[in-house]
Amino acid sequence: MPETNSPLFPEIQPNRSGYLPVDGGHSLYWEECGNSNGLPVLFLHGGPGAGLSPSHRRFFDPAFYRIVLFDQRGAGKSTPLGEYRHNTTQLLIQDIESIRTMLNIDQWLVFGGSWGSTLALAYGEAHQSACLGFILRGIFLCTKSEVDWFINGMKFFFPEVYAEFAAAVPSDERHDLLQAYAMRLFSEDPALYLPAAQSWSRYEGSCLYLKPQPSAVEEFEKEDVSLGLGRLEAHYMLHGGFMEEDQLINQLDKIRHLPAVIVQGRYDVICPPQTAYRLHQAWPESVLHVIPDAGHAALETGTAAALVAATEQFKLHRHFK
Repeated sequence: MPETNSPLFPEIQPNRSGYLPVDGGHSLYWEECGNSNGLPVLFLHGGPGAGLSPSHRRFFDPAFYRIVLFDQRGAGKSTPLGEYRHNTTQLLIQDIESIRTMLNIDQWLVFGGSWGSTLALAYGEAHQSACLGFILRGIFLCTKSEVDWFINGMKFFFPEVYAEFAAAVPSDERHDLLQAYAMRLFSEDPALYLPAAQSWSRYEGSCLYLKPQPSAVEEFEKEDVSLGLGRLEAHYMLHGGFMEEDQLINQLDKIRHLPAVIVQGRYDVICPPQTAYRLHQAWPESVLHVIPDAGHAALETGTAAALVAATEQFKLHRHFK
């Protein structure tokens, strides 16, 4: 997205950052930006495994918000990269609480897109008293039908991309691509897991935007991005997000009293609008914005503008209208 058209706030650097050791040998990279005395907001990245980008700091007015971001287990600067053991939704929720406690934050606004929306809802339903509200994008609830769509359904819109994704495994394994990829991704042999991770990430990166963005594909293919993304997405998809089927919808009553804005690209092929619509129907108090000229990516102009507008609205009113 050209910077001249960007609705985001200017680039900023963290005020402080560090590593938080947690169980299972994981260490989480975290950072805090903006106003250290401001309204706390938690940014949850997607994937799982995609990690942070400097652009993620820029959805929030740094003069108003105390912006907290972290790389989830196995992602980004957190170590070990791509580690899927001791890595579950419940443990990620514990990690969020550990960060909140470490930073002495009572309550925060929770902001997450794609898998970040999954984790935001799961966290909120587990710790509703810690949440001021939610800004959610590109909704993913980690149901069986959504996982099947990601693995097998995107071919209806990106047949050539899917063909390349399937061709990376032998023909006799293509009836179950998730298992075929998992066998390679969870190998200890880099000659097996690295090509699989890059193929997986190329598949996703090629379907992110409404209009093709070769630079996004290149970014996703990098070893330090693809390993976390490929391994952890497959890991969580294989286990249904470590949740009961449709758990996030079934437990919405725990957070329905809190304000929420849902931002969804009309032509999001990775997380189709039906899921955002389902969430909004189950949560009628929420506000749903469907962006008419956007796919899945947070940085498409209309989507980014809607996300910034949501953070601005919460800043001004402390609730959404």
